[in-house]
Amino acid sequence: MDQLALLFVLLLGAVVSVPLGERLGLPAPVLMTLAGVVLALIPFVPNVEIPPEYILPLVLPPLLYAAVQRTSWRQFTANFRPILLLAVALVFVTTAAVAAVANAVVPGLPLAAALALGALVAPPDPVAATAVAGSLGLPRRLVSILEGEGLFNDVTAIVLYHVAIGAAVSGTFSWPAAMGELVLSAVVAVAVGGGLGWLSNKLMGFLGDPTLQIGLTLLVPFVSYVLAEEFMGSGVLAVLASALYLASHAVDADDVQGRLAGQTFWQIVDTLVTGVAFGLIGLELHSVFGLADGRFGEMLGWGAAIAGTVVGVRLLWLLPATWLAKRLHKRRDVDEDIPVSWRETVVMWWSGMRGVASVALVLAIPLKTDSGEPFPARDEILFVAFTVIMTTLVLQGLTLPWLVRKLGVRADTNAERELEHTLAVRAAKAARRRLKEIEEVEELPEEVSDRLLRGAFDIGARISPDIGDDERREAYASRAERVKAIGRIRREMMSAARHEVLAARNEPGVDPEVVDRVLHQLDIRSLR
Repeated sequence: MDQLALLFVLLLGAVVSVPLGERLGLPAPVLMTLAGVVLALIPFVPNVEIPPEYILPLVLPPLLYAAVQRTSWRQFTANFRPILLLAVALVFVTTAAVAAVANAVVPGLPLAAALALGALVAPPDPVAATAVAGSLGLPRRLVSILEGEGLFNDVTAIVLYHVAIGAAVSGTFSWPAAMGELVLSAVVAVAVGGGLGWLSNKLMGFLGDPTLQIGLTLLVPFVSYVLAEEFMGSGVLAVLASALYLASHAVDADDVQGRLAGQTFWQIVDTLVTGVAFGLIGLELHSVFGLADGRFGEMLGWGAAIAGTVVGVRLLWLLPATWLAKRLHKRRDVDEDIPVSWRETVVMWWSGMRGVASVALVLAIPLKTDSGEPFPARDEILFVAFTVIMTTLVLQGLTLPWLVRKLGVRADTNAERELEHTLAVRAAKAARRRLKEIEEVEELPEEVSDRLLRGAFDIGARISPDIGDDERREAYASRAERVKAIGRIRREMMSAARHEVLAARNEPGVDPEVVDRVLHQLDIRSLR
């Protein structure tokens, strides 16, 4: 088996792991990691050979861009304080704690290399956390915190990582220079990401066609990342800035086809890239554990010490940070997402799995320093980092569903239904307002006006059936049954039409391009 065949096996596994994980009650990322471990044990499966400098720009941009599609600028600003405590402060604290422990337990590990190790294992993985948490029915506020933390702790950790790697490679370090690099990296990234977001938004209107627009969104995260890195900025922050700008501005309420196609496309990209990334984690274990070279027990002890530090620091930080967030939340009426009980805090703590970002960073460690010597303790760093990743990902990923059930942490479905009801009412009122405006300038027959008015009510009732009084709900339920029957018959009629057109594709003298064009029109009508 060659590298290309292995890639296709991972892509297939990424697709299969989703339904398999749902049936087994296990997270798909964890299944892909275990599948990678199994593949690594098969003799004819080759070792993965990816140049370190390509890991970050190929893996992180699409995953970050897909994650941003699930959030918004308002949600970020509302949760700025929890994100600051978790994504920035906690990453700094974890990096410092891990560096101190690693410098003490790993013989000959320089401080700069220890800081690089601390930075690369500091950020919990947003993909793993949300993939696990999203399938467990957790409160939306917890999922929002995990997503926000995951997005912005990558930014903080990667900037710290680059500073530490630069110090280890050059052999020199200056705190003023490091802080200046941090500030410059952030400013450049925001400027590049915001500028590309603005330009892409303008190009969306020029392109018009949904296919071309989706193609542009695929290019934006990669261009943002590479361009920011070229100008000494944070590529991750640039991706977030461009994605947040597009999520806030490039929204056309009437572009139904483009929105549905875009969501489907990015779900596919997210699934495939996530599966491949976590599969690579398992595959790399074969090479990483080969680095032990007779010191497996000793190096495993180092990894256990660092993993314990990572997990322990997160708990020790979350307890006072959550208490402080609650106190500040009470003093100021801010619509932010925070854990409301110790049970939710424990779930947040155990959701801190390491994954794709840590793997990408550890594999991207340079092989040599500027002087031409091997990077200090690179093999030891790889072994320890993968021990931490596997410990947190597999142990926490497999036990988190049990912990959630044991603590009884569940989503507030009543609040979600109430918000859904409110939005349904607003949608129905907006439809009625627009109907009234049209009636003021156009003369509509009474039966048409009545039918349209009932349709306005149906818009909201389809979303939240409990809208209106009992009589209207009963009338809607009766009408819904008739509409359901008509819809079923109409779907069967459209299915017959599509089958007939598809059958014509194999007939002699029939142009398949014309068949596809007619079928596309039928598909759009079926969608409507």
